[in-house]
Amino acid sequence: MSGHQKRVAAPKTWSITRKTNTWIVNTNPGPHNKSLSIPLALVVRDMLKIANTLGETKKILNSKNVLVDGRIRKNPKFPVGIFDVVAIPENKQYYRMLLSPNEKLELRSLEGPDGKKLCKITNRTTIKGGKVQLNLHDGTNMLATAEGYAPGDSLILSLPDKNIVKHLKFEEGSKAIIVGGKHSGETGSIVKKRVVRGSGLNVVTVKTGEQELETLEKNVYVIGKDKPEIMVGERN
Repeated sequence: MSGHQKRVAAPKTWSITRKTNTWIVNTNPGPHNKSLSIPLALVVRDMLKIANTLGETKKILNSKNVLVDGRIRKNPKFPVGIFDVVAIPENKQYYRMLLSPNEKLELRSLEGPDGKKLCKITNRTTIKGGKVQLNLHDGTNMLATAEGYAPGDSLILSLPDKNIVKHLKFEEGSKAIIVGGKHSGETGSIVKKRVVRGSGLNVVTVKTGEQELETLEKNVYVIGKDKPEIMVGERN
């Protein structure tokens, strides 16, 4: 069945029933890792619940009322991933995609339109001509026009053009959100990073209120220096 996959084999991050219909919409190859993204059709039908069938979902998408990161998206298989901004301006509905404490993709409600997106730098490479290219968590690649960018740092990008608005360093005291692991969804301040030798993954301590939480470095996304630069949103 082209473009579909079995429900029971769908990523564990998808909040779906597993034992109803055999098949479910699959994501197209796209910007996000499949395990951290979900097809736009399931966002509209299963998460927002503004459609009952795939046919109704396609009609809504074809009406050009659904935006992802400021751009109209009509493809039901378009992958929507963490930190993507989903908007239905006609209904005054605005959301940011994050990962819940039980590691399910969830939409966080925003108070209004948000023209900014946060992206984590996952890699930095030198390309032809000695230029520096930044690889971001959502699959975006961009040339760096200044020095000082490092993997683990975050960028605030304008939407929909994705120009760099602000550079947020991964450093002690920075505000951060945990995305992944048992503390997923928690926000706080970075206390320290413990470098693990060999093939182990570095561990970061994040202070949330009076509690200090430990998680893997890959789960920590910097969201601001003294205060968050984006609306994280409320859980529904």
